[in-house]
Amino acid sequence: MAGRRLASLFSGWPATVLAAGGLFSWLSGVPALPTDHEGLCRTETAAGVGYIVCDIPLDRHRLSLRAVDAAGKPYETFEAVEASLAGRSAELIMNAGMYHEDRRPVGLTVQDGRAVHGAVLGTGSGNYSLRPNGVFFVEDGRAHVMESTRYLAGTHHPELATQSGPMLVVDGELHPRFIENSDSRHVRNGVCARQDGTVVTLVLSRASVNFWDFGSFFKDRLGCRDALFFDGTVSSLHYPAGGIDYRRDRLGPMLVVSDR
Repeated sequence: MAGRRLASLFSGWPATVLAAGGLFSWLSGVPALPTDHEGLCRTETAAGVGYIVCDIPLDRHRLSLRAVDAAGKPYETFEAVEASLAGRSAELIMNAGMYHEDRRPVGLTVQDGRAVHGAVLGTGSGNYSLRPNGVFFVEDGRAHVMESTRYLAGTHHPELATQSGPMLVVDGELHPRFIENSDSRHVRNGVCARQDGTVVTLVLSRASVNFWDFGSFFKDRLGCRDALFFDGTVSSLHYPAGGIDYRRDRLGPMLVVSDR
């Protein structure tokens, strides 16, 4: 699963592979957007931490999930995902969901309307098991973030879905197990759905942040009633319009934004 430590990050990797796809770029921190940039993404600051915030209107942009290719192999890199888009250009790519060591998805995964993996509620240790966890999905053209047991209690036929955890915000409240002033700090990314599901908001912190502050950013600054954590170890973003190609490791499932 996600959560590999830096001590094992480079094991067995040749230097040419490590350099591919901007993998070394994360060593200098998350890049900044140009000060005059206007596009899908912007920079916001809260409690001394900068965030890259990307609003994706679903009526103007195509959102898809890339977890595995036709042979069942994980894509792992931005370049592999872009090569799968049949000539369309990726406006944005972000890692999205928990995964096994081989980068195959751990939980519920629906890609192009096809179930790739079933839901897992999570037991044992790790962020995924810090329940409640949740599902981000798009169904009938609208996006949702929903706690996993609630999702499973309904009948859904999403075009895309990815399960991760923990939930950051649940029904307008922070996850009950978050600790204020916690010293567990990482660069983190996550998602919420806004404006009745017509806009997807993706967020990447530009510095290390704990769960309390990260969830508070979604709740208090963005006004999200439900928000889902994606990762805190491999959090990555490809956003060509803003000059960002920031990938920290091989990736599991990824969300892809392209023009309609």
